[in-house]
Amino acid sequence: MWRNTAQGYGLISIGLHWLMAVAIFGLFGLGLWMVELTYYSSWYQTAPAIHKAIGVILMLLLLARLLWRGFNPTPAAHSNHRRVEQIGAKVGHLLLYGGIALVLVSGYLISTADGRGIDLFGLVELPALISGIDQQEEIAGQIHFYAAWGLVLAAIGHGLAAVKHHIFDKDTTLIRMVKPTHS
Repeated sequence: MWRNTAQGYGLISIGLHWLMAVAIFGLFGLGLWMVELTYYSSWYQTAPAIHKAIGVILMLLLLARLLWRGFNPTPAAHSNHRRVEQIGAKVGHLLLYGGIALVLVSGYLISTADGRGIDLFGLVELPALISGIDQQEEIAGQIHFYAAWGLVLAAIGHGLAAVKHHIFDKDTTLIRMVKPTHS
């Protein structure tokens, strides 16, 4: 139930998947909203602080997910999936993981460009290990913007592919990311 099997995902993989999905779409919405805030808004400093802290949590979730994935079997593709669908799924997952990493690293570089670390809800600070690079904030900001849009579009495509498998192919691709497999 907790671990993946050849037939489906366990609770830990499912939980990490959905926590990350909520964090990604939540951060995207928060990011779109917060860049429109004016200096006089009561959220002007609070929204970016929340955005950064949740970004650090997402980074930890990504690391946990990659570690968990490394020590657990990946469920086998359904027998009705064509080779092109299997390759597309692998490429899609690589793009999603790479996109998440790119958004997180660029966000870190934006946040630490001035040498200050990232405060995690007043509990701990992620230090600024890389700062002071010429135009660091501007270049990382452009990368962050486009990578975030690319990530969200890829995630939407990922979701639509799962729905396609559920509705049209009538297989359990979507179900096994909702309901854990019993071993």
